[in-house]
Amino acid sequence: MKLLKSIIIDTNTEVVKQLLNFAEENPILIAICAQVEHLKDAIELINEYQPDLVFLNPTDENLNSFYLLKEVDNPLPKFICISDDKKKAYDAFQCNAIDFLLDDLQPNALMVSLYKVIQSIEMETNFQNFSSNQKRNFQFQNTNSGILTITSTDKIDLIKINDILYCKADGKYTQFILENKKEVLSSKNLGVYQDALLQHHFFRIHHSYIINVKKIVKITKKRGLYCELSHGVLIPVAKRRQEAFLNYLQ
Repeated sequence: MKLLKSIIIDTNTEVVKQLLNFAEENPILIAICAQVEHLKDAIELINEYQPDLVFLNPTDENLNSFYLLKEVDNPLPKFICISDDKKKAYDAFQCNAIDFLLDDLQPNALMVSLYKVIQSIEMETNFQNFSSNQKRNFQFQNTNSGILTITSTDKIDLIKINDILYCKADGKYTQFILENKKEVLSSKNLGVYQDALLQHHFFRIHHSYIINVKKIVKITKKRGLYCELSHGVLIPVAKRRQEAFLNYLQ
């Protein structure tokens, strides 16, 4: 069972007390990381603790502060709204709250709400895992057909593997330089593409470079080993990879 890291945002001391007592009695289900009175004061705490859940009193002030959640760096937590005003239920669900409870908290009702949160998180996780697997399968199927799928932050490019001159590591990103001098930036690191490319006459000659061996024009041995590719591009072969590279070419 998932432990729900939680933050309480409420001025009602009785509600806060009930939630803290519930957490003490159910330590494998919920942990209260922090408690503040207003949503505007909770943004830094949400960024710091990255809670799964926020218990929120949907006062007008808190509802009007919802725009501040855009300052949260991580995925937004789930919300359970607690109030003494039944009319606030509409506002709570308009803000995508998982559930709404009256402030005379009943342990069974609270437990049901928490399970709704857990179920929602598990559904999202399963969907994300499914999507990741689908993307990996899509990429693998395409490499078999000579097409590479390159994912960036805002698009997916499909390029012919044979058009790739070389790939260059750029921190957590990868730059693909094509024979037509076009550059495509991927949001994935170079290692993600290595296995797929090595099946298509590519070689990792350097920690930062994978080259298309079929695009080598010549190899120079002055002051180290360098591969000259189309357009006069020179790329160094790392010393510890030179022997393996030369054996590969033979």
